[in-house]
Amino acid sequence: MSGGVTLMVHALSASSTRGQLSIGELRIPCALGRSGRRNGKREGDGATPFGVFALREVLYRADRGLPPRTGLPRRPTHKHDGWCDEPADRNYNRRVRHPYPASAEHLMREDALYDVVVILGCNDRPRLRGRGSAIFMHVARPDYAPTAGCIALRPRDLRLVLQRCGRTARIAVPH
Repeated sequence: MSGGVTLMVHALSASSTRGQLSIGELRIPCALGRSGRRNGKREGDGATPFGVFALREVLYRADRGLPPRTGLPRRPTHKHDGWCDEPADRNYNRRVRHPYPASAEHLMREDALYDVVVILGCNDRPRLRGRGSAIFMHVARPDYAPTAGCIALRPRDLRLVLQRCGRTARIAVPH
């Protein structure tokens, strides 16, 4: 694990919902937001934001597989884990516990998309209301269907990338 790596994400075209993630010589297909990539990210716009973001933590479904090998902090998800996506809530763009009174995603989903999730340091320090929440790197649908603004990879590829990441790893989505 080299730790200080930068993952680069390039779209296939200016408005594409598909892209390529590169880490060193490795090139991996990925899914992007349904609205492509965008400056000025807004809650619910479906865009993957431009920028450079820290890889904060890896969450994984312990009931569906072994923990990913990585130098990043990692922890299993539980049925009560959620992520608040309500801009008016004091816990906007933070992990919360279900049941939660405001709108919040469930991190332990029935589909496989969140079997492995990397929390990205997007709109978290500082956290600005309405500027996007729950921007993750996670498992892609088999057809690489667009995400709600995240970056998604095949399960095997996501685990391969995580093996190369340590605590100072970053992901870049350039213009």
